Amino acid sequence: MYRFYIEQNQIHDEYITVEGADVNHIKNVLRMKIGEAMILCDGQGMDYHCTIDTLSSDFIQAKIVKAEDTQTELPAKIYLFQGLPKKDKMELIIQKAVELGVYQIVPVMMKRSVVKLDDKKKEQKKLERWQSIATSAAKQSGRGIIPEVVPVMSYKDAISMAKEMEYKVLPFEHAEGMEETKKIIKEVHGKKSVAVFIGPEGGFEDDEVAYAMESEIKPITLGKRILRTETAGLTILSVLMFELE
Repeated sequence: MYRFYIEQNQIHDEYITVEGADVNHIKNVLRMKIGEAMILCDGQGMDYHCTIDTLSSDFIQAKIVKAEDTQTELPAKIYLFQGLPKKDKMELIIQKAVELGVYQIVPVMMKRSVVKLDDKKKEQKKLERWQSIATSAAKQSGRGIIPEVVPVMSYKDAISMAKEMEYKVLPFEHAEGMEETKKIIKEVHGKKSVAVFIGPEGGFEDDEVAYAMESEIKPITLGKRILRTETAGLTILSVLMFELE
């Protein structure tokens, strides 16, 4: 069944008004007719199963048949605290993290981050680009929410934000003990908020890991191989997705 995204203000009691580019896509590309069914998602975790009631030149009115929670979301909200990488690696990380079910992406300035976002205008432009990628990835993968990419945060502020979360891990290249890591991974079951910290190129400084551990963030290993920053986050997200589902 075809799926489209709408805003809250498009929902009116028993009907939803579809506007913008989706109108042309539904009418002229998909050639859908009155009475045909589709799913309209509000981007906040709710799916509306609808049938087309009215087709006009600039809008489509769809009658709500039933509303239900989106079935594509993980039972826990995963927050990815990503150390700022170089060039366009962040775009790949955002796209794939959203596909894997991340709830929010937090770019973090760490000691070994090469990229420095000192210009507020450039930072805002980059943030808008990142959010656009997250939105596109959410739609492509059938997400029930549009994950948010928040403004760049300091490492100290990121640790402070994560303190309130139920489950917190930090993949670290010098961490040892795969058996201990397996036990820690199993602990994610039943948790509602998950924090994952990923270092930039070059990884974490030892004092950054020590500071994280003071806030009960557990270092884990991802194996004997050293993974790139864009690989490490996707690896642990895949493992957690498997465990949570």
